[in-house]
Amino acid sequence: MNETVFRPVAVIRTDFPQKFGVPRQSGRVPSLVGRVVFLPAFRNPDALRGIGEFSHLWLLFDFSLSHRGEWSPTVRPPRLGGNTRVGVFASRSPFRPNPIGLSSVRLLGTEETAAEGTVLLVGGADLVDGTPIFDIKPYLPFTDAHPDAACGYADAHREDRLAVECPSELLSRIPEPKRETLLACLAEDPRPSYQEDARVYTVSFAGAEVSFTVSDGTLHVTDIGS
Repeated sequence: MNETVFRPVAVIRTDFPQKFGVPRQSGRVPSLVGRVVFLPAFRNPDALRGIGEFSHLWLLFDFSLSHRGEWSPTVRPPRLGGNTRVGVFASRSPFRPNPIGLSSVRLLGTEETAAEGTVLLVGGADLVDGTPIFDIKPYLPFTDAHPDAACGYADAHREDRLAVECPSELLSRIPEPKRETLLACLAEDPRPSYQEDARVYTVSFAGAEVSFTVSDGTLHVTDIGS
């Protein structure tokens, strides 16, 4: 078969410059705001005509930081402890034959800019800053949502969250509108699931370096630097 070449239509701007710390699924942290910036060739306002009538969108994107020369038929989902293997097509792993991701996000509105044209503001995105976006489609609840769907091994971990303790003097170093979002992202437990030690981890968020440890189900923020 002939190969198909995709080209990005946009990139997304978020508060996460690295993969570590990004929520594992879209919608887990609704307050996490991203800006979808269209590339110059696609900054035609007609392409967005009617998009404001939809509350949610699908983003099809490139797992751009997870490209590999070879693919494996099995992967190790983090929520299974990093040791149990399942088929790659029974997972949402970024390490796929074609590194294409799919995220549902809330359309918060649009922003008109002189330099970037019309920018989409979206909530709940689980993407690294600068991730290429291949396509954008409206989310249709009467066809896309299946409340009775079985979730396999993911179902047992859907409510997994940590308690978070962050001293107020440290939290004050984060811009006020982003503080609750940071705490919600930390509650998702950014650590690899196979790590249960008390080492210090650091998440890059909104221009800050947030260090933390975890013990007895509580995440303790130990420092926030620039």
